[in-house]
Amino acid sequence: MLFGSTAVEDAAGAILGHSVRAGETLFRKGRVLSANDVAALRMAGIGEIVVARLETSDVSENEAAARIAVACAGENIRIGAAFTGRANVYSNTAGLAIIDTALVDAVNAVHESITIATLTPFARVSARQMIATIKIIPFAAPKAAVEAVEKLLQNRTLLRVAPFVSKRAALISTTLPGDKPALLDKSRKTIEERLTAIGSTLVAERRVPHETEALATAIREVEGADPVLILGASAITDRRDVVPAAIEAAGGVIDALGMPVDPGNLLLTGHLKSATVIGLPGCARSPKQNGFDWVLWRIAAGLPVTRKEIAAMGVGGLLSEIPSRPQPRDEQVAETTHMPKITAIVLAAGLSSRMGSNKLLAEIDGKPLIRRSVEAALSSSADSAVVVTGNRNSEVRSALSGLNVQFIDNPDFSKGLSESLKRGLSVVPDGTDGALILLGDMPDVSSAMIDKLVAAFDPVEDRAICVATRHGKRGNPVLWARRFFPEMMAIEGDIGAKQLMAANGDLVCEVEADDDGPLIDIDTPEALAAYRAR
Repeated sequence: MLFGSTAVEDAAGAILGHSVRAGETLFRKGRVLSANDVAALRMAGIGEIVVARLETSDVSENEAAARIAVACAGENIRIGAAFTGRANVYSNTAGLAIIDTALVDAVNAVHESITIATLTPFARVSARQMIATIKIIPFAAPKAAVEAVEKLLQNRTLLRVAPFVSKRAALISTTLPGDKPALLDKSRKTIEERLTAIGSTLVAERRVPHETEALATAIREVEGADPVLILGASAITDRRDVVPAAIEAAGGVIDALGMPVDPGNLLLTGHLKSATVIGLPGCARSPKQNGFDWVLWRIAAGLPVTRKEIAAMGVGGLLSEIPSRPQPRDEQVAETTHMPKITAIVLAAGLSSRMGSNKLLAEIDGKPLIRRSVEAALSSSADSAVVVTGNRNSEVRSALSGLNVQFIDNPDFSKGLSESLKRGLSVVPDGTDGALILLGDMPDVSSAMIDKLVAAFDPVEDRAICVATRHGKRGNPVLWARRFFPEMMAIEGDIGAKQLMAANGDLVCEVEADDDGPLIDIDTPEALAAYRAR
């Protein structure tokens, strides 16, 4: 890759190395400069800029990140579209992140341009949570380095998610004279919340004296539950103590006593037939994360918890020194980055005055135009889709039969685009991070294009408005952060939100498309005929 200063007039087709402001326009680094961009920079009096130019031995940053992400990903993984040389990897389900740390180190050692960062192994994750990110440091990676990583990962799994499977657990508490039932109730509540948080259920409970025979009988009575959780009235200090003795008396086997995790050192694991039996440490009464959580999560994820696995928990096992550990009852998963939640709003209410009939019902390759647009939204990484109808409402709905969308009618569709926009925004679910505004008459907007917009979206990094472009010309769709919803709800007429975009230029991120899809709409019979002929 070539990198350095060049005269602006020679920069067309090059990659901008550093962001440059030309008047009111901010050209962000990484932009492939068009002839119009060069003209704008020259008009602003800028004579020289820093650019990069790829050579035949290079792989562009987005292609390299995407290829490596695909090579890394195993089961229950979703890969976000690559943007600015970064491809994020997300979990498709709740479970544990299984990461081959040796492979991560090996990938990071291949070449300085290629990096991968992950969560810690066996981290508990929720659906849509980011578990890894691949970042290409310069604007390209050497082709040989990318191929070396792909070869290194061939037939190997660097990361996957082991999903939680619902378990039917039993809790047996032992008591000593003077123990208060209220304390046992509180302990049960805490443990039940732990189970519920990972999709499991407490199906049986026993409270018996802290005696070997009584406890052994209770263990036999809860046969069929798995795991069996035993909360002793006193700590387990030896394999001959009451809890391990009772497990053996019931026909079970002790697998391990003690674990290198604090709090949680005095945990015991064993098994009775196919059921796992856990002697709980006293810290299991607390909602704060402890060694019991680590063991419980692995059991729920169908992972082995033998002496070997427990012995390997020491690195990172000093939990008591982390004052901000989240509590299961307050927070199911530690705060971390998740894939943004996006609602696609498809505007399908217009008059189609230049078409002479409702253009959205016109068929292209045997499919109504509106159905093509909505199917693209549903096939993308958007979480949900809202379709705003108005003109020939029932026919548009019929054209979308069988699709998982929410409809909202706009009886004031004749007043302009803004009315449909506001109707759509009014039903965006709480917790949504942004809304993708998609016009129903654009046949070539693909799910891949939408995915690129979602990947680019990052309000924290000032990418709060993401607009699809082609050769530097802005088109549709546009992804808006939730912060703009109140201002969008105040728009009037048929102008859409262009003025709002112009007023927030520094927050706009242009996302270049691979084809002319963002610029193609069908407004006239002639345009429809030309598109069909093409």
